[in-house]
Amino acid sequence: MKFETTQDILPFVRKPGSYLGNEVNTFAKAPDSPGSVDLRVALCFPDVYEIGTSHFGMQILYHILNKDPGIAAERVFSPGLDLEAQLRETGLPMVSLETHTPLNEFDILGMSLLYELNYTNVLTLLDLSGIPFYAADRDASHPLVIAGGPCTFNPEPVADFFDALVVGDGETVVQEMSRIWREFKTRGEHKDRQAVLRAWSGVHGVYVPGFFEVSYDANGFQRVTPRHDDYTSVTRAIEPALRTEDFPKTPVVPFGRPVHDRLRLEIARGCSRGCRFCQAGIIYRPVRERGVDDVMAIAETALAATGYDDISFLSLSTGDYSCLNTLMERFLGVYRSRNIAVSIPSFRAGSLSEKDMTLIQQVRKTGFTIAPEAGTQRLRDVINKNISEEAIADTVADAFRLGWRLIKFYFMVGLPTETDKDVDGIVSLVRRLAKTVGAGGKKNSINVSVAAFIPKAHTPFQWEPQISREQARERLFNLKDRLETRKIGFKWQNPDAGLLEGVFARGDRRLARLIETAYHKGCRFDGWSDCFDFSKWQAAADDCGIDFDFYTTRRRDVNEPLPWNHISAGISRDFLLGEREKALEGNLTGDCRDGECQGCGVCDFDEIKPVLAEDRPVESREADTAATATSSSGEAPVTLEIEYTKTGPARFFGHLEFVQIITRAVHRAGIPVKFSEGFHPKPKIAFSDPLPVGFESERELMWLTLERPERPDTVAASLNAALPEGIAIRGAGLAPKKSKRTPSAERAVYSLVSKIPVFDASQLEAFRASDRQVLRLPGKKGKEKEIDLSAVLARIVVQDACHLLMEIKALPGQGVRPDQVAGFVFGLDSMALKPFRVVKRRFFSEHLEG
Repeated sequence: MKFETTQDILPFVRKPGSYLGNEVNTFAKAPDSPGSVDLRVALCFPDVYEIGTSHFGMQILYHILNKDPGIAAERVFSPGLDLEAQLRETGLPMVSLETHTPLNEFDILGMSLLYELNYTNVLTLLDLSGIPFYAADRDASHPLVIAGGPCTFNPEPVADFFDALVVGDGETVVQEMSRIWREFKTRGEHKDRQAVLRAWSGVHGVYVPGFFEVSYDANGFQRVTPRHDDYTSVTRAIEPALRTEDFPKTPVVPFGRPVHDRLRLEIARGCSRGCRFCQAGIIYRPVRERGVDDVMAIAETALAATGYDDISFLSLSTGDYSCLNTLMERFLGVYRSRNIAVSIPSFRAGSLSEKDMTLIQQVRKTGFTIAPEAGTQRLRDVINKNISEEAIADTVADAFRLGWRLIKFYFMVGLPTETDKDVDGIVSLVRRLAKTVGAGGKKNSINVSVAAFIPKAHTPFQWEPQISREQARERLFNLKDRLETRKIGFKWQNPDAGLLEGVFARGDRRLARLIETAYHKGCRFDGWSDCFDFSKWQAAADDCGIDFDFYTTRRRDVNEPLPWNHISAGISRDFLLGEREKALEGNLTGDCRDGECQGCGVCDFDEIKPVLAEDRPVESREADTAATATSSSGEAPVTLEIEYTKTGPARFFGHLEFVQIITRAVHRAGIPVKFSEGFHPKPKIAFSDPLPVGFESERELMWLTLERPERPDTVAASLNAALPEGIAIRGAGLAPKKSKRTPSAERAVYSLVSKIPVFDASQLEAFRASDRQVLRLPGKKGKEKEIDLSAVLARIVVQDACHLLMEIKALPGQGVRPDQVAGFVFGLDSMALKPFRVVKRRFFSEHLEG
């Protein structure tokens, strides 16, 4: 079959909903609109949709760029392996989500570099777009390829792939880069890549790798020589404060099951705890908190725009937010009655008071995670993790007492100065906590995740060795054997993957060839255990003459040139060396948030300085009052029966995904839905029997219970306005009594449409004339089930070679799909059936024509 567009491929991939691009709150500025858009940017995330669509930084850039009428920013995620294979087979290009524009037609491609093991996926996106891997090989016909994210703090392993990289906060930088490019376009000079890059190099935080020449000395150390006297180093860009206007208050609501399926609201950026292993604690300094009033205003707008019933207050250490108690009291005072749950994704043991924890669990209990990192106090002092075993134990006990059932813990092995006693300390600590788990006979449990420590650039431990993968495997399996029980779940990072991450974390430009070679050997999605193949990386390293140990297991001399020496995170080298010495001595460094300045060098105390939210008592505010949902009318609940269609792109929604889409649309529409009682309240919405993925329907039913009577036509109109393309409400009315509702039809009529002639009337006649019309299908537990088509197939009509109509009866134990019937009757295999358009037309046989 010939595919003309990537949308034609969707019936053949596992998760077609990930490639639709018509989610709520997207921007789709037509590429052929004359004079309206002069800069087109593709924001590319080198991982699958479910991972990338949850990335908060990408949401920020999508919002900032698209609020400018002259800029169109669209999203791109790595294609799944199945879609990649189809694109290669058909020769079709990788396209954006919103307008399905090929990537090589954009002006700029912006990649998010969050994780070193995504590097081969960057090449996938370029390769499928016909764009050369190396910046030096691109010409005026190609987009400029840029990147941002934490990996740009040592960009050298991938530097040769990019025209420019953004180091640090991107809000202001991307706007300035866009302004410069558009000025060049106004003058007709935007195709002069070197001129644009030279202008970009003057933007604070922009790194142009081509303007630095690299060489290697006799020891194999990379040395960097600037090509321009006025551009010798790059210092990270820092946003002095978190501006409300830059926040994505109407974020895209993804389809499917993203890893963070909730509203994510950044309440603070930066952390001042000073954990010596933590790169994020360095590269996001100083702490900048968002004011409580701003958080509340953003939450009100964003919840209304998305329909989420779960919000996450995002920060490196949310428990350290200076006004957390005030924020929680205000937020829950407004949204408790609407059953909006609150997640605190990251906090230090002891940073949440019992009052905070009580507030969180008032709606429903979300995840609870603690990261002790080390098993002994000695090693926690080395890494400056200023928490005690007692604080950890008390936090766990409080959490279980207040109703949490599962708590997650993170530890590392291979930290500097670690001994066998420190590893034993993890066992001792977890076993002590496990006794708390079993208290009272409750169904409590804990999950322990352990990974090998990976030294990162710009941290006090950037000179330290990484333990070998053999050492890591030995320590991880030792812990697993001693800890994993019915009450204790145990997970660990693959030591091979950890080694590779360590190679790229402190690597140099010689690794670009390694990445390219591994890519050609088939390496993709190396951060996923089911895709990662270390043997391919070993083979690639042998081909390239790369010694992994050179980058990982050796201790680096403090005077050794580091590949990232020309990139500054704003932290002084003396501070990092001082912290390293204090670590080896086991001395702690205090938190400058509530103590004296530790002299890291990032603040100038004029423009760049810590910004803390002002703590004010809870008071009645008009905005809070206006946002509070009430149901004080005293009227009895009412249930509506709603008829809807599910067509076009909506055919790719699975039932659970569809339920979620409807539920969030109900919330966005402001419909006063009634919630169930109990531990996890859910809106009272019921549906008729689910349609298979890929099927359309002209008439389906659902039942929506409201807290109070509302006009059915008003509810229908409000819901229609909130639904994505392909779902439409046809009508609504008061539902009959439950006993008289018909969640599934006795009969259903289906239309099957093929793009090529496949329905042969003579084959249908032969089927009708056969004595035994039995279809065998896979059943439960590997057993076959037999479907008597003479009993279930009420009528089947070939309208022409591309159109088929059939009516199927619903009989107990004899469920069959119309495409399965068509395959049996006309001798079509499963691949031939996939592109069929299957539409459920009407319920009853008297409506069947033909």
